[in-house]
Amino acid sequence: MAKPAVNIAIAAARRAGTVIQRSIHRADAIAVTEKSQYDFVTEADKLAEIEIIKEIRKSYPDHAIWGEESGRLGNSRYVWVIDPIDGTSNFMRGFPHCSVSIALMEDGVIQHGVIYDPVRDEIFHASKGSGAYLNDRRIRVSPRQGMPGALIATGFPFRQRARFATQMRMVKALLEDAEDLRRTGSAALDLAYVACGRLDGFFEYGLMPWDMAAGALLVREAGGVVLDFEGEENWFDSGNLIAGSLKVAAAMVARIKPIAARHKRTLSEIPAGQGAD
Repeated sequence: MAKPAVNIAIAAARRAGTVIQRSIHRADAIAVTEKSQYDFVTEADKLAEIEIIKEIRKSYPDHAIWGEESGRLGNSRYVWVIDPIDGTSNFMRGFPHCSVSIALMEDGVIQHGVIYDPVRDEIFHASKGSGAYLNDRRIRVSPRQGMPGALIATGFPFRQRARFATQMRMVKALLEDAEDLRRTGSAALDLAYVACGRLDGFFEYGLMPWDMAAGALLVREAGGVVLDFEGEENWFDSGNLIAGSLKVAAAMVARIKPIAARHKRTLSEIPAGQGAD
């Protein structure tokens, strides 16, 4: 049975999902603002986040909020980390693949997470130490034992375009053994898909906390691991994340780590303000 905080997060995610469902097929009528180059926010993002915060504050008025659109609100040991629409570029074009991501952290540790796909009406949820679920069914990561035959997902670092060439080298290294690669446009859903075994692994550069908090908990509670490109656990701070079963993640680290290390050395050798690739 889901814990009270998860039930609140599910209710909040469904409220945001209603905003998405009303708007996703009216792409030409959606008001869009470009926050920075290739980084967009729509009126629906803002409305969905308002609905989420409203629902959370009915039950937890003293908790802090860390939203993609609202920023940091309040000061508490309990912090709700919110992405109202993960996959905004898909959403604003009417491409039916996006999600709502909500996590609750206590003293910096992710305790609960919910990812909602309003297009497929799928709720992924997890609580620390209690397993991961898709709707009411327990889920597990893929049993794959390594890279051969693996299906891997990624996203491209549109905020850090100097990393594109490096990421392409990572993709090439992974595809020497993996079956194929997907780029769906929603990191949160990619992580949920790793948790339920639809994907064998996932990696991405430069994610933000709201992109990965709920999904990382799902993967861990589904029996998987979440690591940074060094094979350590600094992914939340670095934003560089690898997720999968233990053996798939280890195989991904073995291929990605040396490429990331070479890129880091290159960055340190060039003058500030110039791209690495």
